[in-house]
Amino acid sequence: MHTLNVALGVRSYPIHIGRGLLDRPDLILPQLRTRKLAVVTNEVVGPLYLERLCAGLRREKLEVVSVILPDGEAHKEWRTLNLIFDMLLRERCERSSTLIALGGGVVGDMGGFAAACYQRGIDFIQVPTTLLAQVDSSVGGKTAINHPLGKNMIGAFHQPRLVLADTETLSTLPAREFSAGLAEVIKYGLIRDAGFFAWLEQNIDALRALEPAALAWAIERSCHAKAEIVAADETEQGERALLNLGHTFGHAIETGLGYGQWLHGEGVAAGAMMAAELSRRLGWLGDEEMARIERLFERAGLPVFGPALGVPRYLELMAHDKKVEAGKLRFVLLRGLGRAVVTSEAATAEVAAAIEARCR
Repeated sequence: MHTLNVALGVRSYPIHIGRGLLDRPDLILPQLRTRKLAVVTNEVVGPLYLERLCAGLRREKLEVVSVILPDGEAHKEWRTLNLIFDMLLRERCERSSTLIALGGGVVGDMGGFAAACYQRGIDFIQVPTTLLAQVDSSVGGKTAINHPLGKNMIGAFHQPRLVLADTETLSTLPAREFSAGLAEVIKYGLIRDAGFFAWLEQNIDALRALEPAALAWAIERSCHAKAEIVAADETEQGERALLNLGHTFGHAIETGLGYGQWLHGEGVAAGAMMAAELSRRLGWLGDEEMARIERLFERAGLPVFGPALGVPRYLELMAHDKKVEAGKLRFVLLRGLGRAVVTSEAATAEVAAAIEARCR
């Protein structure tokens, strides 16, 4: 097991990464204020891991209640969120109770948002079971649900007490879901770690084969990068916005197609290629760097072109992006591999040309 720390003063918390951690209730016990736990999972993850997690907790004489949500991005909305509140109220969970989110990014976002709202805030623990959640969405305290006009537009910053990433859960992850997680891993190399990007070029096949040493290293390095950025800018006032490379375009893809048609990581990959294309058009990124980025995403099993929604539709959807400031859209772009910047310099005509060039 490897342990990292997200340094947020009195709200600091550990990230444990390793095999078999679902069977380690001793890692959870120190984070509890009462002996009542509520577990939120979904209809895919629940049959695989819910009883295993709960059995260990009950052996420690903890009272565990649970709710199983429908699976998928299309259900990341108010009606599903209310299923969590219904369970918390029905089971008489108190302000001192703890909520555990067992699942991927959708479960983590919704469980965290429910914890942020219930009785004005209760503790929660992230137990991510997908690669994307383990390297990105479970760390940093961003919680949200979607709105028809924009992804993750309704939410709160609410930090977990603990992140418990059991890498064994990745063995049951469909290949498409695993590739989607690799998009966020590649993102860390692009925004601030050219050495990690080069390592990924050498080891992407080992990662897709679930080679344990390569997988553990990629997850740890990704979490370390995320933890550093979150510690420096918890509520995304500056540096943390760099983590959104590809997300402005990618969220437009997800919203425009209908939530769940493309996985989040697939949208991020195609969006990162649009951001790279815009960077190239601004003279910030060379052709060879552009080609290396495209090759790595392709080798990871990810799309490198977005769907042809039409430039006007992309621009309309992107106008709802959370990085819009004073009515002006800011982009995360690249001034080279490992050198991301947030900028509002790009003209609309250049943005439109970049979108058109990377759509099919």
